[in-house]
Amino acid sequence: MFLKLAALALSALLMVSAQATTPAHGQGGPIGIAFAQAPEQSSGVCTGQNTDKALACAKAQCVEGGALAEDCLRVKWCYPAGWSADVFVQHQEGPHWHEYLCGWSSKEAMMAAVAVACDRSLRDYLIECSAVRYWDNDGRELEAE
Repeated sequence: MFLKLAALALSALLMVSAQATTPAHGQGGPIGIAFAQAPEQSSGVCTGQNTDKALACAKAQCVEGGALAEDCLRVKWCYPAGWSADVFVQHQEGPHWHEYLCGWSSKEAMMAAVAVACDRSLRDYLIECSAVRYWDNDGRELEAE
């Protein structure tokens, strides 16, 4: 229990740090990142400065990937986007999904968040957990290492 509370406190501190240190992107200021997902079917990711437009774009990408519009849920918006990760997670009983971590101040902070999210001592029911995609502070997608 203490580890979970410590991880949450660290997460909150790093999120505040990310918001305070994220550089402006052009004249319009920082960008946000939006995630939509139809579990076990499709997903979408878009960046932008407008919450509704970015989430609508992510949902449209999810539908383009083969899911029905009603199955594509708006799952997360971070502003500013900061460093972000798409984490593939699979339960020991078979279902799998993606979790999105965003708003981190650096790649190192994001990687630490992935390590906490995938810590099997905190989530012993998982058989798989790993980052599959990253986005840098400017919204550029990077391959997971």
